[in-house]
Amino acid sequence: MNVKPDIFPFTAIVGQEEMKKGLLLNLVDPRLGGVLIRGEKGTAKSTAVRALADLMPGLQVVNLPVSATEDRVVGTLDIEHAIRAGEKRFEPGLLAAAHGNILYVDEINLLDDAIVDALLDAAAMGINTVEREGVSHSHPARFILIGTMNPEEGELRPQLLDRFALSLEVSGEREIVERMEVIQRRLAFDANPEAFRERYGQEQSRLCQQILHAREQLAQIEPSAQLLEWTAKVGIRLEVDGHRADITLMKTAMALAALAGRIRVLPADMVEAAMLVMPHRMRRRPFEDGGAGTGNIQELLGDLLQEVADVL
Repeated sequence: MNVKPDIFPFTAIVGQEEMKKGLLLNLVDPRLGGVLIRGEKGTAKSTAVRALADLMPGLQVVNLPVSATEDRVVGTLDIEHAIRAGEKRFEPGLLAAAHGNILYVDEINLLDDAIVDALLDAAAMGINTVEREGVSHSHPARFILIGTMNPEEGELRPQLLDRFALSLEVSGEREIVERMEVIQRRLAFDANPEAFRERYGQEQSRLCQQILHAREQLAQIEPSAQLLEWTAKVGIRLEVDGHRADITLMKTAMALAALAGRIRVLPADMVEAAMLVMPHRMRRRPFEDGGAGTGNIQELLGDLLQEVADVL
């Protein structure tokens, strides 16, 4: 495991099970498409992202601040050098640093439109291309995109929202015992980070091994024709645009099965996947507040949920 004494252990985070599951699924399948975490401040969003990278040796978190310039994000080309020396000189940006790692954007809903467009292009193609005065340079840019935001500060552009494989809501714990545990663990970590991390060392190692095993399981899963048919029906029933949602739904269900140590997708996997993948992609009516909730999705799917249970 990486030695990062200043990182709170992932397995020590109290509650927030859906958030932790969404993050882990992106480690099981790094090409899943990232996760958007919405919620009030102080709900361990940033802590969980940093802790996620700590689980896997060599994995880093590259922070993209909302104040970053376009050149800082995509990189720069030295045009004068190209003209003078006849060769390209490229200064890598954050997208280059994020390749093979986690690209984390806090307050992602406050990003400048030009930065959003650069993220969209790189996330879609897995390649970042910089063009200046007829000179261009491309490099790989495959990363796990994780965004966090407070919905009270504004929403995301629909184009960016759709790029996230998963979207979920987090809030503070409402039970006294859990809130007490949050306080106690944080105080213990601040008092002696090394001792605290050592206490969770075995759990961290077990979770790391679970992820590595899940990656092996994932490679063995082949969705049946019935699963593919049901997935297509869900996209039609929920009236989501395009086919990205269908593909992501299937990939998420497979990752859920693999994380559970299985090579067979169960009805519960498909249902859980739908709750993570579909709400932020469903069309909103004019003046409608927020997106569709999971309860609304279950109501809309209705007989389809029973159908998947029958065929699996």
